[in-house]
Amino acid sequence: MATFEYAALDAQGRTRTGRLNADGAREARRQLRERELVPTRLAAAATRDRAERSVFASRFRARDLALFTRQLSTLVAAAPLEEALRTIGAQSDRRAVRRVVGATHAQVLEGLRLSDAMARQGKAFPPLYRAMVAAGEGTGALPAILERLADLLEREQQVRGKLITALVYPASLAVVAVAVVIALMAFVVPKVVEQFDSMGRTLPVLTRVVIAVSDAMATWGLPLLVVLALAAAGFMRALRHPAFRLRFDGLLLRLPVLGRLTRDLHAAQLARTLSIMVNSGLPLMEGLAITARTVHNRVLRAATDTMVASIREGGSLSAAMRRAGVFPPTLLYMASSGENSGRLAPMLERAADYLEREFNTFTSVAMSLLEPLIIVVLGGVVAVIVLAILLPILQFNSLAIG
Repeated sequence: MATFEYAALDAQGRTRTGRLNADGAREARRQLRERELVPTRLAAAATRDRAERSVFASRFRARDLALFTRQLSTLVAAAPLEEALRTIGAQSDRRAVRRVVGATHAQVLEGLRLSDAMARQGKAFPPLYRAMVAAGEGTGALPAILERLADLLEREQQVRGKLITALVYPASLAVVAVAVVIALMAFVVPKVVEQFDSMGRTLPVLTRVVIAVSDAMATWGLPLLVVLALAAAGFMRALRHPAFRLRFDGLLLRLPVLGRLTRDLHAAQLARTLSIMVNSGLPLMEGLAITARTVHNRVLRAATDTMVASIREGGSLSAAMRRAGVFPPTLLYMASSGENSGRLAPMLERAADYLEREFNTFTSVAMSLLEPLIIVVLGGVVAVIVLAILLPILQFNSLAIG
């Protein structure tokens, strides 16, 4: 005899859930019919447990979450939520998405709210996402909230995609440059050195330096790679300690270029998220507290937590941002103007648009300058190696002619 878990509708149309023992699925359905219940889901308990473990092992990629949110916002405006979830789960190409959406759909059928069903799917739906869905359910504006969420996620995807696209060519160029230099130093220079040794002449200083570097690479190259790998592993382990991670994140923010990019991107995401939350009717402190948990940089996370404490004590959002000391002046001015005019959400959205445009412009200019810089550096290194090889040849030819 096996144990089955079921979800069924009673005579009043209410959902009933529970467990029963039966010799098989047919016997379990017969028992439900005797209780005047119409089964909507029936699964063996062991199978259900394995399914739940597989759901918790599933993860939404950022692109999958954005697509799911856009589809749900479109369908839920014209069809019941259960039908929208079933349609999305059926048409998805990825197994992980089908598992998560299917489990969410089953729990909505059992009577759970959408935000509560999402909370049971492990880490598939971020806390901020679930909070905004809960706010939409509470205010009766779920389709509008989902549409704003879809816009937010798609915008983040666009920013991430532009940055990755801009980095692909310089990164590929840098890898090729390093490979060319290593090949020259490891294979070409040693062959030329053998010819020079047979001549018994004193080599130019530049040639001796290049030969010394080539010998060092041949002798210490592999041990150096091992040391670098161990150092990288130790560094990643050290990042797990809060004190070291806090110091490292603070150092990143003090860097001339990377620090500015990190601050501006965080400020844009915070402004965009708070704008949606204010429009959704979610309390500002709750939104900030949830947003703080999504910030990877520990210094910026601590600053956001400080803002929550400041607002809880009665301060304004702009004053809390100014006290944190990590936000650009543009955001401070726009937040202050929004609070004074009673139009906080539109002003935060406008600030996010401005900061994202600045971020895109800055990264585009930086990447356009990085490409010729890599080419120039590669050309200079190759020129030095070629010159180190040619100098002894020219010197020997001049001695032979003389």
